[in-house]
Amino acid sequence: MASDEPKAKKPKLSEEEKPEPPPKENAVKISTNSLFGMGNPLLDICAVVDKDFLDKYSLKPNDQILAEAKHKELFEELVKKFKVEYYAGGATQNSIKIAQWMIQEPHKVGTFFGCIGKDKFGDILKQKAEEVHVDAHYYEQDEEPTGTCAACITGDNRSLVANLAAANCYKKDKHLDLEENWKLVEKAKVYYIAGFFLTVSLESILKVAKHASENNKLFCMNLSAPFICQFFKDNLMQVMPYVDVLFGNETEAAAFAKEQDFDTKDIKEIVRKAQALPKDNKKRQRVVVITQGKDETVMAQSDKIETFPVVKTDPKYIVDTNGAGDAFVGGFLSELVQEKPLDQCVKAAHYAANVIIQRAGCSFPEKPDFK
Repeated sequence: MASDEPKAKKPKLSEEEKPEPPPKENAVKISTNSLFGMGNPLLDICAVVDKDFLDKYSLKPNDQILAEAKHKELFEELVKKFKVEYYAGGATQNSIKIAQWMIQEPHKVGTFFGCIGKDKFGDILKQKAEEVHVDAHYYEQDEEPTGTCAACITGDNRSLVANLAAANCYKKDKHLDLEENWKLVEKAKVYYIAGFFLTVSLESILKVAKHASENNKLFCMNLSAPFICQFFKDNLMQVMPYVDVLFGNETEAAAFAKEQDFDTKDIKEIVRKAQALPKDNKKRQRVVVITQGKDETVMAQSDKIETFPVVKTDPKYIVDTNGAGDAFVGGFLSELVQEKPLDQCVKAAHYAANVIIQRAGCSFPEKPDFK
């Protein structure tokens, strides 16, 4: 017998309760710890300062330097005198956190290894990495303090002072070789290490790079700075046979070409010659991606050289270009780890860089708007 009671209306589901849409045909299910990064973790300390502060520490308004003895008090004074914001920083960690932001779910797709101190700044760095859902496993030691990067902002300018400190103290045998840590390396399918880490632990990079090569996984590296191509050339070339994806910008590419006697300044020729350098894993041909600021990005893949225009931005909206390179790589990795086509990886890279340059520091809105 039919009930006379009125049928209860189905409650509306909140956004959280709505069932997930079915995965797209070509979507790859992404799991935690799929993306692995290792590098120099720095706590970015950003503050708007005055000219007197710059003058006191002989800083130029728009510059990037390594801290010297005369900058010893700068970091503490910055925290005491000005309103500061903290971010988990350092080139590789920036790229991993941008990739995680682009991916959103699940959390902890990105794993990060690096060395910090057992101190207040180290605790803040751990908290900041957790806030952006990066699975950071730091080697903690008490000989050196946590590495920091002071971003002293005056108007549209940022003067960066980096003190690597603990970041220089990473030890393969004390951290990477530990069974529970190496298991995290084995879980990954895409690896990224910025060239800056070549100055810290070549043996750690080689262990990870060889694992990737032997298991036909993707190992990515960044030229990072002209001085890496010049003064750490031997270390770089020991790793190069294992590099599946090589990143850099136009000034780094020019320095690399000069050191390698490529005898050309043409970016397309440089990427072609870099692609042709000896490679250990013959199953994958090397991909080389060179950015050129607001000019087109050049990529060598398979037997062709392609160019991709960047997203145009009105200069009045550009706040800070410092994190653009790290963001580009992060965007690229976010699609690479999902096995998307390379042109889609570049599209995501350009999107991420475009978002970051319109904000102070390597920071981002809550969610990406990338299609």
